[in-house]
Amino acid sequence: MATETVAKPRTSARVHVQKFGTFLSGMIMPNIGAFIAWGIITALFIEKGWLPVPQLGGFGETDGKPNIGLVGPMITYLLPLLIGYTGGKMVYDVRGGVVGAIGTMGVIVGAGIPMFIGAMIMGPLGGWTMKKIDAIWDGKIRPGFEMLVNNFSAGIWGALLALLGFYGISPLVTAFSTAAGNFVQFLVQNGLLPLTSIFIEPAKVLFLNNAINHGVLTPLGVQQSLEQGKSILFLLEANPGPGLGILLAYMFFGRGAAKASAPGAAIIQFLGGIHEIYFPYVLMRPLLILGAIAGGMTGIATLAVTNSGLVAPAAPGSIFAVLAQTSRDSYFGVILSVILAAAVSFLVSSVILRTTKHSDEADLNDATSRMEAMKGKKSSVASTLTGAGAGAAAAGHGGVGVLAGPVRNIVFACDAGMGSSAMGASVLRNKIKAAGFPDVKVTNASIANLSDTYDVVVTHQDLTERARPVTSSAVHYSVDNFMNSPRYDEIVELVRESSTEGGTSGAGATHGAHAAEAPVDAAPPAAGTAAGGAAATAGPGEILARESVVLTGSATSRDAAIDEAGRLLLARGAVDEGYIAAMHEREESVSTYMGSFLAIPHGTNAAKDHIRKSAVSVIRYPEGIDWNGKEVKFVVGVAGINNEHLHILSSIAKVFTNKEQVARLEAATTEDEVLELFGKVNA
Repeated sequence: MATETVAKPRTSARVHVQKFGTFLSGMIMPNIGAFIAWGIITALFIEKGWLPVPQLGGFGETDGKPNIGLVGPMITYLLPLLIGYTGGKMVYDVRGGVVGAIGTMGVIVGAGIPMFIGAMIMGPLGGWTMKKIDAIWDGKIRPGFEMLVNNFSAGIWGALLALLGFYGISPLVTAFSTAAGNFVQFLVQNGLLPLTSIFIEPAKVLFLNNAINHGVLTPLGVQQSLEQGKSILFLLEANPGPGLGILLAYMFFGRGAAKASAPGAAIIQFLGGIHEIYFPYVLMRPLLILGAIAGGMTGIATLAVTNSGLVAPAAPGSIFAVLAQTSRDSYFGVILSVILAAAVSFLVSSVILRTTKHSDEADLNDATSRMEAMKGKKSSVASTLTGAGAGAAAAGHGGVGVLAGPVRNIVFACDAGMGSSAMGASVLRNKIKAAGFPDVKVTNASIANLSDTYDVVVTHQDLTERARPVTSSAVHYSVDNFMNSPRYDEIVELVRESSTEGGTSGAGATHGAHAAEAPVDAAPPAAGTAAGGAAATAGPGEILARESVVLTGSATSRDAAIDEAGRLLLARGAVDEGYIAAMHEREESVSTYMGSFLAIPHGTNAAKDHIRKSAVSVIRYPEGIDWNGKEVKFVVGVAGINNEHLHILSSIAKVFTNKEQVARLEAATTEDEVLELFGKVNA
């Protein structure tokens, strides 16, 4: 039955549309700042702007030559290229972004008009096709020719995509944009545009609005704004009035937790622009969608009657963002549309709350959970509704996220994702298993490869600020060492509490069946340790060899110890000279001291190309050396491809969390004794 529960949403049309909308949104949202910059320049410097400047606004002539200005080039070239690059990067990192931008340029030049929809096609297409082409000769390029092949393949394919965009995609997108623009104009001229709220408002609550808003309305709105100086389309979805009306109705006529939380939610929704905060209130009382629809229709009708609009997208949908993007001649109409939308939504919602039976508002937690399930991730503002039970647990460690249910996946993140994070993950995995939660998935990754899909994120205290922006929904823990941090006990307790509140401590419907199959002692693959797949793989027995174990190191300082550990890796043919330099670079950014007299120097995430095969070196310093103020007696040098080295790191972590085994290491007189301690996973 658990399998069925997981399978249904994966195949539902709603989920597919939602994912598509999220993908479109992912291309637009990172570039909203550029849209805002363009909107500000447009509002200020065009001929009808607040401060008309011919050279900036692109009107009039200077020395007999037409002024180009900033407005036209930004909307024609800059914004579509940013979207195309972002779309390609989403599919195939920077390489995909570059090729996607080249293809987008072909569409731009071929159309001669702002090509946002064309950019949304060519960007991902460029990234996807480049990824497939690279896969053809993956692992087949002779050493020394990688850069030549990579650069020329991207250049040649990018040129072909630009031609495809110019001759093939551009005419199709131009025809679609023209048809869609004519349809919108038809709706406006016949007074039918308010009817779009019948679709937009329910779509917002179901998280299906991104495909419409960012896929169609924003591109068409930008084109309309370029021609007319403003567009009504930017406010079809972003108007904060309908949501505010629903929350105001709860403030006056709601009950229990819903009434108590509505004022705070209204502030977040109206001033902060986070509209999803009111979605659970609608899900509790589905008839309230009529209030949102009525408010939305009223707002759109008001904009149409007063001929008002924005010069650029308002994102997020805060009243401040709306006013900042309002056209110079539209302030009265825009403000009136927000007020009337809120008033009508409030009146309709109040009638519904007063005349229908309460489900009860005590179900706010359930409604919030349903909202997050539809969204496909935890909501960073859900604590306002649910009381932040899990958020309170995060307060002591700088956590910013809120748990929507039992903790199911935890990630350790470091710069490279191959050393300290792998060992920390192993230590915590064993603690959580011992506490009776073997189905909680504990992985490690580089910060560059994090995504907002984790329940808990653990980072070194110097890296937490880098991890937070891309994992804003997660609970964050900062540690000063990965080996024996007291935070681990707090995380175990959080797992226990969340499982008790969630009702089960066993395998969840989403994660459990797969998590139980993985060997608990084996760290899963780290997202940040791949080296492109080109290097030959080493058998696990070759990772820690006798010649890489030194019982008495000669170094007397941290940097010398890093050199000594790196030279052992170099002597094995596992790395080149560049990797040793990267080990020092990594140490300067974040210390690799782990606690328990252990340091594990390794390269940065960018140093993966310097790794030839996986290897680990172990050096003992009986007298100890100073490692940024910490005493270190054991230095483990790490170079890893894929997850080959992680198994032995797991064993090393288990050794150094056991005082008896650390004592045995300190007393060892032969390399064989060291290999015996780590050899169980190195055979």
